Amino acid sequence: MATIFTKIAKGEIPSYKVAENEDFYAFLDIAPLAKGHTLIIPKHVEDDYIFHLDDKTYEGLWKFAKKVATAIKAAIPCKRVGVAVLGMEVPHTHVHLVPLQTEGDLNFKKEKLKLSEDEFKEIANSIFNEYEKL
Repeated sequence: MATIFTKIAKGEIPSYKVAENEDFYAFLDIAPLAKGHTLIIPKHVEDDYIFHLDDKTYEGLWKFAKKVATAIKAAIPCKRVGVAVLGMEVPHTHVHLVPLQTEGDLNFKKEKLKLSEDEFKEIANSIFNEYEKL
């Protein structure tokens, strides 16, 4: 059975896409820690543990994440883009990219932002446009 993230990557469930290539998909987290909080997933591998990925997928995931993080930093005013790999809530490898002002911004226990659909669309488009420039 396909995971929710596989369904998102296939377009079966709507998302706010920020980047995509043949093997990976990036979309905004719908319960973000910060504006621009993005999830990166492999499209063809549903394993829930990043260190189970084959080397090609693992290396490609990080290369894709680097490019998306560069686009996020260009689109969203922040000091850094933080990275977290937890994988506890959805059984599909995913990387969190979170725009940071302080280290405390990467605290998953803090209250999540509540953004409007228009805000999500504006943020996704801004990151997508920066990604396309790279």
